[in-house]
Amino acid sequence: MKFSELSQDALAEQISSLSDQYEKYRSAGLNLDLTRGKPSSEQLDLANGLDGILDGFYILQDGTDVRNYGGLFGIPEARELGGEILNLDPKQIMVGGNSSLTLMYHYVSFMVDNFWRQQSIDAGTKIKFLCPVPGYDRHFTICEHFDIEMINVEMTSSGPDMDFIEKTVDADPMIKGIWCVPKYSNPTGVTFDDETV
Repeated sequence: MKFSELSQDALAEQISSLSDQYEKYRSAGLNLDLTRGKPSSEQLDLANGLDGILDGFYILQDGTDVRNYGGLFGIPEARELGGEILNLDPKQIMVGGNSSLTLMYHYVSFMVDNFWRQQSIDAGTKIKFLCPVPGYDRHFTICEHFDIEMINVEMTSSGPDMDFIEKTVDADPMIKGIWCVPKYSNPTGVTFDDETV
C-alpha cells in the first residue's frame, strides 16, 4: 500500500486506526528502555572492584543506575540542585559531564556546521557573537576557533549593557549568540540582576 495512492477517506481511516493503536500503547503505561548496548546492573557490578569509588552510592531516587549511560539532560537530582542554585525550574537545567565548555563547544560546532555557515555565506559576512567584557577567555577562544566575529559588550554592575545589546541585535541578523555567566560572572563576580535577565 502506498499512502500517496490512497483516497482522502482511506487516509482518514488509516489515521483513525493508527491513532487508536497509538492510544492503546500509550494507555498501557509501558516504560521501555530501548537503548542499544546498555549493560545491565549485573554487568556493571563486574567493574566495581576496579573502581569502587561510588561504594554502592550509584542508584538515583527513581532507581536509575548512574554507572550506565545517562539521559540527554543529566541526572535529575543534579538538575534539581542546579535549579536551586540558579533559581530556575529544573526542567530548564541541563547537566552534562564536568565541563560546560565542552557542551558549549559542541553546541556552537553543531550550529556552525548545520545552520550558521550557510547563512554567513548567503549574507556575505561573518557569524557574530556578543561578548560581555571583561569575560571568560575560553568562550572567546571558541569564537576564534570558528572564526566568529566578537562584539564587545560593556559589563555593568548589574550585567551586560542591555540597551547596547538590544540596539545591536535589532540591527544585525548575523548575531547568533551571547556568552553569559549569569551568576558570579568571571572574572568580576557580577551577578545579573532580575531586570537584566
